[in-house]
Amino acid sequence: MLAEIAVANAAFGVIKEAIGNGKDLYDVSSAVSDFFGTKTTLQRQAHKKGYKSDLQAFMELEKLTAMENHLREHMIWAGRPNLWTDWLSFQQQAKEQRLQEERKSLARKKQIREILLYSCYFTAIALLIVPTVFLIVSVLI
Repeated sequence: MLAEIAVANAAFGVIKEAIGNGKDLYDVSSAVSDFFGTKTTLQRQAHKKGYKSDLQAFMELEKLTAMENHLREHMIWAGRPNLWTDWLSFQQQAKEQRLQEERKSLARKKQIREILLYSCYFTAIALLIVPTVFLIVSVLI
C-alpha cells in the first residue's frame, strides 16, 4: 500500500508542478493516468478488508480525494468546456472495460478448472477400467 501511495503522491506532484508552470493536463497525461490508476488500486485494497476498516488506507484515500478535487477544479476552470464531465465518462467506460476483462478472465479460469477436473475424472476412470478389463480377460482366458 505504501508503494501505491508514493506513486500517487509523485504523480500529483508532477501534475501540480506542470499546472503551476502553465502546462496543460495533456502534457502530463501519463502522470494523471498513474494518479487515477493508483487511486483505484488503493480503493480496491481498502474495500477488500471492509469499508473504512484500515485507518491508514482511509486517510490516504481522503488525501487522494482532496487531490482529485484540486484536479477537478482545474479541469472545470482552466480546461476546455465539459472537460470534467468528459473525463468522468471516460473513467466510467474504462471501469466497465476493466470489469469485462475481469469477467472474461474469471470465465476462462473457470473453463480451465472444468477441463482439468474432467481430465482428472477421465484419468481416474481409465485407471480403474483398464486394469479391471485386463483382470476379466485374464480370468476368462
